Amino acid sequence: MPKIVDHDTRREEIAQALWRVVRRDGIRAASVRTVAAEAGWSAGAVRYYFPDQQGLIAFAMDLVARRVRERISAMEPAGTPTEIALRYLEEVIPLDTERQAEFDIWLSFTAQAQAESGAGGLRELLTPVNQGLRDLCEMLLHNLAQSGALRPDLKLDLETERLHALVDGLSLHASVQPTSSTPDRVREILRAHLEELER
Repeated sequence: MPKIVDHDTRREEIAQALWRVVRRDGIRAASVRTVAAEAGWSAGAVRYYFPDQQGLIAFAMDLVARRVRERISAMEPAGTPTEIALRYLEEVIPLDTERQAEFDIWLSFTAQAQAESGAGGLRELLTPVNQGLRDLCEMLLHNLAQSGALRPDLKLDLETERLHALVDGLSLHASVQPTSSTPDRVREILRAHLEELER
């Protein structure tokens, strides 16, 4: 009987090998050849799934966003509206090893996108991820407003931008200064911010 190959699993294995290369050696080192070596595959086998580097990087970036979406989708919305919002926000901040790996990839790709001239390339790949985080902040604030938890004088579009910026900043701090921006401290700051918006 022929062996059944799970192609989705294979693609994820390759993408995770790319993550390891990028985290260890930087994004410029992430060629099909180096990723194949990291995965223990031949370059030809990697090219079977990803004919070029752009396709491989696009999949690896999408995998970051997909993992976050899957964790959020699996959450049970139990507790007060503020507690629910806090749990959702924690899923996009690097508070454990898995989320740290995802953030490292996002940060590496962001830095490389800034170094590229013109539109396209990594900038286009990052746009949906960044927009997804903004959309999450907007959804959570709208849910809080509809539940009656927020002050009625707030401008939700402005508060969305503030929350988005806060999450980005806390993510960076948690990543580069983990001894001071501990998970408990990050949660405390998030809670304090949301409580300031409450009635």
